[in-house]
Amino acid sequence: MSATGGGENRNNGRAMPGRQLTSLTPIPPALLTLLLLLQMPDIASGQTFSFGFAWIADLDVYFRFYIDALSLLFALLISGIGTFVAIYALAFLHGHPQLRRFFLYLYLFILGMLGLVLAGDLITLFVFWEITSIASYLLIGFNNSSAVARRSALQALLVTTLGGLCLLTGLVLLGSVVGSYEMTQVLASGEAVRASSLYFAILMLLLIGAFSKSAQLPFHFWLPNAMAAPTPVSAYLHSATMVKAGIYLLARLHPVLGQTDIWEWTLTCTGAATATVAAVAALRQTDLKLALAYTTLIALGTLTMFLGSDATIVIAAAITFLFVHSLYKAALFMVVGVIDKQAGTRDINKLGGLGLSMHITFVIALAAALSMAGFPPFLGFIGKELKYEGALAVASEPALVATAAVFANAVTVTVAGMVALKPFLGKPNHVLPKIQEAPAGLWISPLILGGLGLTFGLAPELVNDELIAPAVTAILDTSETIDLKLWHGLNIPLLLSILTFGLGIAMYLGLTRLRDWLTWDFSHAPTNADLLWDKFLEKVRLVAALQTDLLQNGVMRHYLTVVFFTISLVLAYAFIRTGQYPLVFEWPRLNLKEWAAILLTIGGALMAGTARKPLIAICALGALGVGIALIYLFFGAPDVAITQLLVETLFLVLVAAILPRLPVFSPGRKILFRPRDAALGGLLGLLVTLSILVVLQTPFDSPTSTFFKEAAVPQAHGRNIVNVILVDFRALDTFGEIIVVFTAAIAAVTLLGHRLRRGKQ
Repeated sequence: MSATGGGENRNNGRAMPGRQLTSLTPIPPALLTLLLLLQMPDIASGQTFSFGFAWIADLDVYFRFYIDALSLLFALLISGIGTFVAIYALAFLHGHPQLRRFFLYLYLFILGMLGLVLAGDLITLFVFWEITSIASYLLIGFNNSSAVARRSALQALLVTTLGGLCLLTGLVLLGSVVGSYEMTQVLASGEAVRASSLYFAILMLLLIGAFSKSAQLPFHFWLPNAMAAPTPVSAYLHSATMVKAGIYLLARLHPVLGQTDIWEWTLTCTGAATATVAAVAALRQTDLKLALAYTTLIALGTLTMFLGSDATIVIAAAITFLFVHSLYKAALFMVVGVIDKQAGTRDINKLGGLGLSMHITFVIALAAALSMAGFPPFLGFIGKELKYEGALAVASEPALVATAAVFANAVTVTVAGMVALKPFLGKPNHVLPKIQEAPAGLWISPLILGGLGLTFGLAPELVNDELIAPAVTAILDTSETIDLKLWHGLNIPLLLSILTFGLGIAMYLGLTRLRDWLTWDFSHAPTNADLLWDKFLEKVRLVAALQTDLLQNGVMRHYLTVVFFTISLVLAYAFIRTGQYPLVFEWPRLNLKEWAAILLTIGGALMAGTARKPLIAICALGALGVGIALIYLFFGAPDVAITQLLVETLFLVLVAAILPRLPVFSPGRKILFRPRDAALGGLLGLLVTLSILVVLQTPFDSPTSTFFKEAAVPQAHGRNIVNVILVDFRALDTFGEIIVVFTAAIAAVTLLGHRLRRGKQ
């Protein structure tokens, strides 16, 4: 996408309908945030809340919600930052004709994320997980006239939903091992899950789901492309919602899946690799929005890397950094949006000197960037100190984790300078329009978020006792004491912080030369993930086209061949897999009329299979149908016999209507015999016959039939059990079948009428 995104969401001058309605949009998330804050003291003291109702009780699936310290922390971030994003979006998209549509998508997103983090049932979690994928697709592609936005939205949807399918499979397996989908029972079954033979499969499936959602390698490429979304969406997506969903899942299931070598090594190596690759990519960017997007990847990789450990200080570092990142990242994205809105570009090479006319925005950018870089006295400094202390406490590979953390944080310092200093100091290298300070609606939200970073840095106990420490306790399932403070004395983490500042400042000062050195052309490289994704989609389309040509070529005979062959394979596999069945076959004693019906059926089948003219084949099929109807009648099923006769009659009428258009099957041949079709039909008939004989000789378990016999008269007031089942007990099913037949009849009449009208023309 272009770095000069000044026209991203320009006001087209038209008045927006329903402005009074949309001006109230920040109120719902604000009220929800207040409600959650009121519950914070009780949750911090160790209480939990669970409520819901039965959804599919027979499958042990409940629509249930569960609130503990971890889910409360995420819910506060979602609703709180969602409030500020809504305020910002009102000013940023002011006058946009589709503003109400935007807020509809935004609140669907908020609903999905809140349901996800508050889910008290695994299936409920998955449902809201998919809602977030759909909502993000709608938001990323909000500017639907842009081909880039449409492509990015589809890419995000496909990547996250493919991961979601793996997640669903893993959740079902996890629920089967635990014996319940209820979150509290799942969290209490860690030892049983880790001892299960399905542990590895469950872990891999859930990690694929989490990694795809939180953009870990190799699924990282969709997140930078999501910058095609409007800036309010980017601010929300990167700070508190979509990308944090996978992090929440890892933290939520840490007591269940953690404490194993494969968990620790997979998360540590994947997170470190993601952070390192994203750090290199961030240095190459000249688009401020893209640079921030790659720092989000750095943060997500760091969080994943830390969640692989079960040490208290490591988890505390992850939770603190998650909270800090949400505040400063939302503020910085909003600042970049303000720059883009006022200057008409977000290309760092074209910006400069904005601080002379945009004083408030400059101060806000500086405050948020200082927290991002980890300078005291901001909360980001505390979070960075904890990250280094946690990195050194990782049992698997502390040197690897510490090195990756230092490099990633140094790049973060550099990007912070790119956002907070480069656009506002010096002189622009590009002729900019007359710049003036943005309206208050654009800077009030980032101002508050940046101020919170400073306030919590000066008084960390405001978030430590009732948010951070309880969330760490919820993850580790043990009571933990966390001490957040600005000064921990002269120690190794402080020395690593100084090293980080020095390296980051050096890279910032030599950014132009560094970027020239790092600017390789990856557009055609075989390892380019975005290119590989396009190639993958092209292969999928190619396979789909080949499959369509092979299986859906418009020849009914071919369709039937595929269907019958598939059924034959399934039945044959069932017989081979389950072993031999001792069949006791006694030749039935039949009277003359029964033999006549059988001979009529066999004769009709042979004649239909060898007829050369359509009329003879249709008559033979009619005889076949009548023979089957007689068999039903002679063996005690008069209602089925009547149905069969009605179907045959209807078939005859329909075929008679199109008979003149039917071709001759095989002109020039007196008898048509197709060995392949005959063999397939004989094989399928044999397998079906054997299946029926096996079923007839299997002991019959009759609770269902007993129920219908006992309930037919008192509940349905009918003695014909078949009719009662169809009309009363399976009424919706029967109604659905009627709708299908009725729809098919309408389609047939429409097509015939269309052909007749074309013939007259």
